[in-house]
Amino acid sequence: MKPFIIVAFFVITAIQISCSQKSPNQHKKISDQGVNIAYTDTGKGDTTLLLVHGWCLNRSYWANQVNYFSNRYRVVTIDLPGFGQSGKNRTVWTPETYGRDVDSVIAQLSLKNVILVGHSMAGDIVLQAAVNAPDKVIGLVGVDNFKGVNSAIPTKKDSAEYDQVIGQLKHNFKKVATDYFNQDLFSKTTPDSIKTRILADVAKADTTIATACMMMNDFNEVKQLIVSKKKLYLINSDVTLTISTGLRANKIPYQVKFIHGVGHFPMVETPVEFNKDLEAIIKSI
Repeated sequence: MKPFIIVAFFVITAIQISCSQKSPNQHKKISDQGVNIAYTDTGKGDTTLLLVHGWCLNRSYWANQVNYFSNRYRVVTIDLPGFGQSGKNRTVWTPETYGRDVDSVIAQLSLKNVILVGHSMAGDIVLQAAVNAPDKVIGLVGVDNFKGVNSAIPTKKDSAEYDQVIGQLKHNFKKVATDYFNQDLFSKTTPDSIKTRILADVAKADTTIATACMMMNDFNEVKQLIVSKKKLYLINSDVTLTISTGLRANKIPYQVKFIHGVGHFPMVETPVEFNKDLEAIIKSI
């Protein structure tokens, strides 16, 4: 074999190996009680990051994290049922049901040493999954959530106000949801491109499912955090307060890393800073 052919062979082989390490792993269909769960499975490693998106979003919002972490870890992202490309063929949309979905992903992909990362409403979801699979989950990370953990029971006034919001969502979902994002979830620094992307996904959401996800339930964060026996790591925006009184009062171990000035979506608004914070948390775990 001529020298230049030998060199070319090894160069091509090296490129193929390098690309295979970053490319998605071979897919198999996964589901929970007949509901299909769309996912990506990228990279290799003894530790798995399982990233779960928030309300009305999908797994594509973790693209920066997949690119950053998949050369050192196995990184799995999912579309929660009812959103993205996952199935919608059920009627219950609670943290408990979604927690079972996450556990199904862990079991069917044979994931090990799992660090669960949940954005927004997915905080309760990954918490429930951690409670369900304590032997598989080694870490729990919330992204802009668990900002007011407490054991207080909602008052009748709280319930009435919440019911009013749910009624408005049912009547005019797009306007109410858009106003909610613009007023409460975007910051002054949130790029217009990100706002446009998020609002487009909100507009495409199944309104019945999205509204059901927002309906008040009896999920007890304090109880589940205690049962999980996991330290709670948070990466939160400092635009809205994180009140840790309930965590301290209930002796729940926690650590918060704040990202300054961003809105509710730090993983896409400031991915470089977010990834550094998440990397530090992974090393701590």
